[in-house]
Formats: sequence, C-alpha cells, structure tokens
Amino acid sequence: MKKAIILILFLVGFTTIYAQDQTTKTDTREKIQRARIREGKNSGELTKAERARLRAEQRSIRRTERRAKADGMVTANEQAKLNRKQNRASRDIRRAKHNNKKAN
Repeated sequence: MKKAIILILFLVGFTTIYAQDQTTKTDTREKIQRARIREGKNSGELTKAERARLRAEQRSIRRTERRAKADGMVTANEQAKLNRKQNRASRDIRRAKHNNKKAN
C-alpha cells in the first residue's frame, strides 16, 4: 500500500514537472512582453488605459497556460492557442506603443 501511494505521488510530481517544461518558450515570451509593457510605461509611450488592457491580456495568457498545464500535459492544440494569444498580445503591445498617444 505504501509503495502504491509513493508511486502515485511520484507520477503526479513527474507529470507536473513535465508540463512546466513544455511551456518554457511561453514563459520566456511572457517575461519579454511584461518588460516591453514596463518599458512603454517608463518612456511614456503607453497610457494608463493601454497598460491596463495589455496587463489584462497577459493575465488571460497566464490563465490559459495554467489550464493547459492542469492535466499535466500540454497538447499541441493548447500550445497553438497559447502561441496565437501571445502573437496577438505582442502585436497589441507594438500598436499601443506606436500609436502616438502619450501618457500624461
């Protein structure tokens, strides 16, 4: 009985680690996008409303990533969805930074 419990705990831990390894590219892109938003704030290129919208978009990406990892396996469809959301977020950051609106 103890061996079965230990085996189950090991497998659960392993699948969690495996799911985290599957999204390293996603995590890296999230960090870069957060830095771009912070840079836009510091330079005055992003208004307060734009920053709020971009941060909400980043939260949505993190929520999608957590859901994808929840079962211990990130499928190709889930990874594609994350990639699409990050592509859209990156495009939105660029557009917001270059739309000639300045923070007060």
